[in-house]
Amino acid sequence: MLISTEALSVSIGKRRILDNICMSVERGEILTIIGPNGSGKSTLLRTLIGAVPATSGTVNKVANLRIGYVPQTLHIDETLPMTVRRFMSLPNTFSKKHIDTALEQAGVLGLDNQQVMSLSGGQFQRVLLARALLGNPDILLLDEATQGLDHRGSIGFYRQIEAVRRELNCAVIMVSHELHVVMRTTDRVICLNGHICCQGKPEVVSATPEYLALFGFENESETALYLHKDHHDFSHSNCELQTKDVRNV
Repeated sequence: MLISTEALSVSIGKRRILDNICMSVERGEILTIIGPNGSGKSTLLRTLIGAVPATSGTVNKVANLRIGYVPQTLHIDETLPMTVRRFMSLPNTFSKKHIDTALEQAGVLGLDNQQVMSLSGGQFQRVLLARALLGNPDILLLDEATQGLDHRGSIGFYRQIEAVRRELNCAVIMVSHELHVVMRTTDRVICLNGHICCQGKPEVVSATPEYLALFGFENESETALYLHKDHHDFSHSNCELQTKDVRNV
C-alpha cells in the first residue's frame, strides 16, 4: 500500500468531520471518493497530505512517498501577468524540458508561453495537473478537479488521468460527485458521508441502498450507461472491518 488510514477521525472545533475512516490505495490504482456536499471529501484529502491534522487514528505512508496534489480551486490575481511556464516554476525552478514533459503528460504541450489568465477552464485544470506531475509523483490527489467543466470536458480530463496512470504507474485518489462520468476510469469507489457508507467497484456501489439514499435513482440510471468490465482487481484486506464493503457482492 502506498498510503492508508486506520480509524482516522477529524474534528474541527466541536464538529466531527470524519469518523473512523479506514482506507488504502495501491500503486497503479484509481480510487474515487464520492459523497454529498459537506461529507468530508476535501478534508480527507487535505488530511492525507498533512494540511489538516487528524484528531485520532493514523495516516500511514511508504517512505519517501511523492505526492502530487490538484486543489479544488486556485485563485490567481487577474491583474498579475504570468505565463504558464512561470506558473509551473513556482515556487521551484524547473528546466524547459521538465516543464514540457509535464505539460505533454497533461495533454497541453505548447501552452507554456500563454498567459495563465487567457486559458480556458479546461486548459487551466490540465496545467494544474501538469504542475502536480512535475515531482514525478507516486500518487496523485485530485480534489474535484473537473469543477466548472462541462460534461465533455470532464470526460476528457478523466481520460487524461487514466493515461497518466498508465504512463507513470502512479496511484490516483480523486474526489468527484460524478460517478456516472468516472465509471470508465476508476477501479474502486468509496462513498463518504462523514464515515464510509460503502466501498467497492463502481457498478456495485452505484446499486447499494447507501448510494441510492444519498444520490437517488436518477443517478443510478445515468451510471448504468457507463458500466464496463475492465477494472483492475485490487485487494484491500486491511479495510475489511469498515462499515460496509461491497467489493465482492
